[in-house]
Amino acid sequence: MADDTREKFINPYTDFGFKKLFEQAEIAKYSDAERRLYEASQKEYWDYTSTLETAERKGEVKGAQKEKIETIHRLQAMGLSIEQIAQGADMEVKEVKKLLQ
Repeated sequence: MADDTREKFINPYTDFGFKKLFEQAEIAKYSDAERRLYEASQKEYWDYTSTLETAERKGEVKGAQKEKIETIHRLQAMGLSIEQIAQGADMEVKEVKKLLQ
């Protein structure tokens, strides 16, 4: 059998969520104390990954804000009015003035 043909078959330990089902079966065997420790570990992991994702999103927002400020400064250097800059950047005039200070 060629290697490319073998890849078309289902691996029961990884495909269609079977791996997850086997994990759940293992967890069901835990004692109450082991299950509490496992759940606490899972919560800690989820909290940690959530914190990382939030930090990444904040970094993306800061990057976008920095890019917007740079664009505003370039538009100002081109001689555009505050109103034109605000319209081009889809911002309020008040916001543009604040960012240009």
